[in-house]
Amino acid sequence: MNTHGKLFRLTTFGESHGPCIGGVIDGCPAGLRVDCDEVAHQLARRRGGATEGSTARRESDRVDFVSGLMDGVTTGTPLAFLIPNEQHRSSDYDRLRDVYRPSHADYTYIKRYGIRDWRGGGRASARETAVRVVGGTIARQILREEVGLEIVSYTSRLGGLGLPGSYRDEVDSAEVEASKYGCPDPATEQQMEALVRQARTEGDSFGGVVSTIVRGVPAGWGDPLYDKLSADLASAMMSINAAKGFEIGDGFALSEMRGGEANDPFVTNEKGEIRTSTNHSGGIQGGISNGEVIRFRTAFKPIASIARPQSTVDTDGHATDLTISGRHDCSVFPRVLPIVDAMTALVLIDHYLLLRGAGPLS
Repeated sequence: MNTHGKLFRLTTFGESHGPCIGGVIDGCPAGLRVDCDEVAHQLARRRGGATEGSTARRESDRVDFVSGLMDGVTTGTPLAFLIPNEQHRSSDYDRLRDVYRPSHADYTYIKRYGIRDWRGGGRASARETAVRVVGGTIARQILREEVGLEIVSYTSRLGGLGLPGSYRDEVDSAEVEASKYGCPDPATEQQMEALVRQARTEGDSFGGVVSTIVRGVPAGWGDPLYDKLSADLASAMMSINAAKGFEIGDGFALSEMRGGEANDPFVTNEKGEIRTSTNHSGGIQGGISNGEVIRFRTAFKPIASIARPQSTVDTDGHATDLTISGRHDCSVFPRVLPIVDAMTALVLIDHYLLLRGAGPLS
């Protein structure tokens, strides 16, 4: 499946070392003046090279819209776009043609399809996520202009170093983007930077956790059972490369609480609105938003391509040693943050359109 969404449907195509990657959005309402500067900005956040531990591959990520726009405004027809791959070097992967890289999708792709693209992993490469950022930024623009919704993802843990306290509901995008690693705490970020430098020197990698908060979602988004808002968010986050864990609100910590601690009591505020006095549920109850800040965390494993010797087997099953060279990240941070933002927006736009209908934007 290469399509995400039910009403706002993003289909992606292309491989890491093909001529281009791209996407088609079906269901984007007519009348939106696409903010191309914001699309370029979010792609720049995802692009490598900004931090010491990121890939040396330098793609311009130029987006060419080829359908669905007239004078910069969506027409309601399929919105199609291409992103050229300008810096692919397939020769870097020649010696990996007949070997299975540990913790990559090489072996599982062979078992599933009988063939694999050894040039950087093909569709399994994180290069594909640039397309998601384009689609998600457009979805995010609609949500911001129509609902006033705000999505902020930030680095809360990196290589075992974590922010003090729990979620930071007050953090804003400017604060995150001003930080080299997307961490809104300067003291913790300094420690993270030192850790990245050490891991790079040792030819190793590490994982971390992204915390996401969504402000402005009214009560009533989502459906019970199989179309829960929480389930759709979990599915979207776990579709991102290297994602290995997900929790809503206090998540796994709730399993160690009693009901009197975990429940979120209802109150009526000074405006006469029904709210909750705590937010252990993370803004979603019964699979439906309750009007509070939506909070969730996504855990990412260490990057699998490391410059240290590893044991593996070749495609004939013979044991061999492998040291991976080339242009690889030391971790997914901070490049993963705009990807998480984009996938969050793609989930929320679907639930919004389900309630609003798919007519033209006002």
